[in-house]
Amino acid sequence: MTSTIIISGATLLLLTLSILLLPTVKIGRTTLDTYWIAAALGALILIISGLVPIGELWSQLTQNSDVNPLKILALFFSMTFLSVFLDEAGLFRYLANRAVKVAKNNQLSLFLVLYALTATLTVFTSNDIVILTFTPFICFFCKNAGLNPVPYLVSEFAAANTWSMMLIIGNPTNIYLATSAGISFTDYVQVMLLPTIAAGAVEICVILLIFGRQLKKPLVQRADDFEIKSKADLYIGLSHLAVCLVFLVISGYIHVPMWIVSCACAVSLFALTVSAHILLHKRNGYLVSSVKRLPWALIPFVLSMFVIVIALNYSGASEKIGALLSKGNTVFTYGSLSYLSANLVNNIPMSILFSGLPAKLAPEQYSEAIYASTIGSNIGAFLTPIGALAGIMFTGLTKKHDVNFGFSEFIKYGAIISIPTIAAALFVLGAEI
Repeated sequence: MTSTIIISGATLLLLTLSILLLPTVKIGRTTLDTYWIAAALGALILIISGLVPIGELWSQLTQNSDVNPLKILALFFSMTFLSVFLDEAGLFRYLANRAVKVAKNNQLSLFLVLYALTATLTVFTSNDIVILTFTPFICFFCKNAGLNPVPYLVSEFAAANTWSMMLIIGNPTNIYLATSAGISFTDYVQVMLLPTIAAGAVEICVILLIFGRQLKKPLVQRADDFEIKSKADLYIGLSHLAVCLVFLVISGYIHVPMWIVSCACAVSLFALTVSAHILLHKRNGYLVSSVKRLPWALIPFVLSMFVIVIALNYSGASEKIGALLSKGNTVFTYGSLSYLSANLVNNIPMSILFSGLPAKLAPEQYSEAIYASTIGSNIGAFLTPIGALAGIMFTGLTKKHDVNFGFSEFIKYGAIISIPTIAAALFVLGAEI
């Protein structure tokens, strides 16, 4: 057990350092993420040293259960493909421009419209995609309009990582925690709906208290006109997302796994788009760019972290950690510790680890721990940039656009906003369950 804990701890420390000091490397014209390398190295050491038996690893990867990481990756990547395709088709930028025009010359109205738009898109697509799309837009717009971008950036990032709790598909951590616990799409939303609304309400109130005065200044509107280049692609993408959401809702009733539903929709979108472009003699630009933008580094990262979790489970370390966490209020214990742990090792490895910790709890406590950990994994993402991979990408984008929003400023706003937000979410969850 000691060797497993030492290797796992060293891997997580190296992972955190790589995220902080060298998140990417550039090889020629290609920029590569480095966060997965530390995880892969630790996993290889555990396998080579025999701390993770090959038979046990193979059994876990081939088992016919919701905990199978290959099924979870399939669900996440297929949903991400649908979201990225819509972004490539111009949906998010079009809606952002429309939001600016709707707000007219009222900066507070613009702020609230953009918050609502970010929240809505995050619920039905993915928080990472919304952040990667809206952050450059906000930087450009605020520069042209002579506005301080910080209130808009803080609001965007907080909204994307709060409203992502509502549906399983909003965050890869939701997908992993919920599917590992066998929670259906409808069961998940029934429990997480009220905590998400409570968190969002508290969050926007805190944000308005912080930035209210700045938002009273007049707005000089300079929104660029933006038109969808291919409405056919947009309609195809939207229809597939709508169908996918409908079948995800009823998947538990028709006994079809969620990963099959999402994969079927992604394959259908790909095939239909290719067919349409062949018939119309056009290039499949959106497909190529969408596939390129998928977070491929997550595959070795998630699988490597899965190996580390197997090692901790196999050695008995997870059971002992879970026993320590079983004392006290389950919701607040798991919620607060997952919130803090996400900012030590990133919310994806935290979620993989926390999915197994409450295994020995009673069924009711087990559900409480999983939902609380899900809340911590989402809201913990905006305490520090380490909390989520989106935080690393977000700070990189703000730096690229010459916005003064460094590590210390991120933590300052993150702590002020996230602490009352997670307190509200956990309070409602505890009262509800």
